Amino acid sequence: MLEILRRIVQEVNSAPDLRDALNLMARRVRDAMGTEVCSIYLLDDGGQRYVLMASEGLKSEAVGNVSMSLNEGLIGFVGAREEPLNLEDAFAHPKFLYLEETGEDPFHAFLGVPVIHHKKVLGVLVIQQRETRRFDQSEEAFLVTISAQLSAVVAHARATGGLAAIDSHAGAAPAFFDGLVGAGGAGIGQAVLLYPPADLNAVPDRIAEDANVEIAMLDRALIQARTEVRALAEQAGKTLGKEEQALFEVYIRMLDRHALAAEVVEKIREGNWVQGALRIVIDEHVRNFEMMEDPYLRERAADVRDLGRRVLAHLQTGERKQQDFPEACVLLGDEITTPMLMEVPRECIQGIATTRGSRNSHMAIVARAMGIPTVVGAHTLPLKQMDGREIIVDAFRGRIIANAGVELKHQFQQIIREEETLLEGLEKLRDLPAETQDGVRVPLMVNTGLMTDISRSIERGAEGVGLYRTEIPFMVRERFPSEEEQRVIYREQLLAFSPNSVTMRTLDVGGDKNLPYFPIEEENPFLGWRGIRMTLDHPEIFQVQIRAMLKASEGLDNLRIMLPMVTSVFEAEEAQHLIHRAWAEVRNEGIEVVMPPIGVMVEVPAVVYQTRAFAQRVDFLSIGTNDLTQYLLAVDRNNRQVAELYNSFHPAVLHAIMSVVEQAHDEGKEVSVCGEMAGDPASALMLLAMGVDALSMNATNLLKVKSAIRSVKITFLRKLLSEIMAMDNAEVITAYVDLQLEKAGLGYLLTHRRKVV
Repeated sequence: MLEILRRIVQEVNSAPDLRDALNLMARRVRDAMGTEVCSIYLLDDGGQRYVLMASEGLKSEAVGNVSMSLNEGLIGFVGAREEPLNLEDAFAHPKFLYLEETGEDPFHAFLGVPVIHHKKVLGVLVIQQRETRRFDQSEEAFLVTISAQLSAVVAHARATGGLAAIDSHAGAAPAFFDGLVGAGGAGIGQAVLLYPPADLNAVPDRIAEDANVEIAMLDRALIQARTEVRALAEQAGKTLGKEEQALFEVYIRMLDRHALAAEVVEKIREGNWVQGALRIVIDEHVRNFEMMEDPYLRERAADVRDLGRRVLAHLQTGERKQQDFPEACVLLGDEITTPMLMEVPRECIQGIATTRGSRNSHMAIVARAMGIPTVVGAHTLPLKQMDGREIIVDAFRGRIIANAGVELKHQFQQIIREEETLLEGLEKLRDLPAETQDGVRVPLMVNTGLMTDISRSIERGAEGVGLYRTEIPFMVRERFPSEEEQRVIYREQLLAFSPNSVTMRTLDVGGDKNLPYFPIEEENPFLGWRGIRMTLDHPEIFQVQIRAMLKASEGLDNLRIMLPMVTSVFEAEEAQHLIHRAWAEVRNEGIEVVMPPIGVMVEVPAVVYQTRAFAQRVDFLSIGTNDLTQYLLAVDRNNRQVAELYNSFHPAVLHAIMSVVEQAHDEGKEVSVCGEMAGDPASALMLLAMGVDALSMNATNLLKVKSAIRSVKITFLRKLLSEIMAMDNAEVITAYVDLQLEKAGLGYLLTHRRKVV
């Protein structure tokens, strides 16, 4: 059964559009279960009617034409109950609705299961049989399994098919694709698909301007690929037997102009460019091999895929290296690396959208630093069909919009202008203090990690660096940077912000931040070997980094060192011991530097309960609200299935922060916040009311937070804080804070409210 399920999923995943996906699904499920009918009903775009979208066994003319309302018939009954319905004789059920046009008269046995994705009923999957009988438990369990496994596939196929239909008629409804906010804002532009070289799956379909030119490119690539395979065959002849060597002859024949290539030429003649035509042909052959019963033949799918990649690599070698980008473009990709991003002129980029990745990926961090609206993890986004289309990146809500109507597009254009005007108006606050109207002042610092962050931060009036992510220089290299390479990088940061302090976090990798040359493979990386745990296990890496930091601070003395992912007092003490040892070594080399303050990040609940003990041993504490919220609520903030549960205004989070501030202050130690809460005007004001000593954020948000602080009195904030601390619902707290700040005239700063429905 698992093998059957695997094959069904493979086929449906490879379907080019919604109709093919559903027809495949109906056919394969009927055959797998040995029934006479399998039908799929999906809710229409308005979510008000179930439409028969595919069927094997009912009349073909009924497909696409037969529908029923939400509470009609057995289909509506299954959808409303959100449970399977197994009937010996469907005609005898009171909810049965006879539809003559379907031709279901002979079929009595009925089993229907809902297709549910992210709590939403998408449709109903049905099997029927002439014989009057109840389907047995194993059959029911299998259909439920099929439905559960394929619900995401149906959702994706539906999104893809819905988008494919956009061009077919004017005035179609906008298509929305949900993801996670990588960097806030909104942007409108022509979609440009970026994809890594020699990745067949990433190649989009494009119209061939000249079929003969495309075919000539194919011929050149085939010659190069055959030469390459012959060289491999010659090399293999020294170590492999005749049977294995014969495989290379098969490969060479497959690369003949009259074999696979003939099919590619046919697709080019139909209008596709050579790379898209190659992808289609290779995909078809791979699917055919993967469906074969014989394990040996099934394995040949990998060979075909490899040949396709080799030809593609030669095709792409001949492409122009310098791509022309539209004046206003939105970059799309499965994953867009930082080097790929840097190849595009900044002035052209209006937004970024990826189907994978997290908001903590290096690219997302870079995008936030550059102020580019970004949505990540939009896994239903049909990239190949989006290429060249005008789309909207709504990074306030975390979604991509295609086929936006005139009115919807106008609303986003207005929002973009408002954001630009707001930032221009806030520039006058650059040199003014972040001080409430009744005299309470708080330093506003920045989170950095890139050289580009320096100028943006200084332009916005940052009073220092509250978090310098030292892992970024490690992530962009192919090896660990040397002590001198690190010293140069750190010196530039310290010098740029001198005499203001720069808090450097020691190497924080693990979780979703891996080094390409030091991979950490774990089943549960967020609860694994990350942060201080890794560096204490590798003191040689830790010591080099600390020495580089200390040497970089010579003559400036504005360095502060912060330890990430600390969970026990012992870890802090061990790290302090190593830092003191490095300090002594540097001084013995004749470099006079003062011992920098050492602090810990509060991002694990264990530290919340031991704040007093930590405060007695370190010089400062900094709350990383991103991880603290994640661990307190047991919600992976990068998992869109539970993203709605991630809320920093959850009462547990607020009480934890308040507890840390109070205990640290009792020990005479300062507390800063360097997580996302610090950069949101609403939560920043609540942190100020709690008594947080400094706020550190992305440079993009600094002036907004400063404007909010300068617009209120601390008495108003403390009253609001006392009110929400008595509440027990995160959604209610969020709404109440927004309402009160709007009443106080700060609605224009609440960027998370800038959403178009």
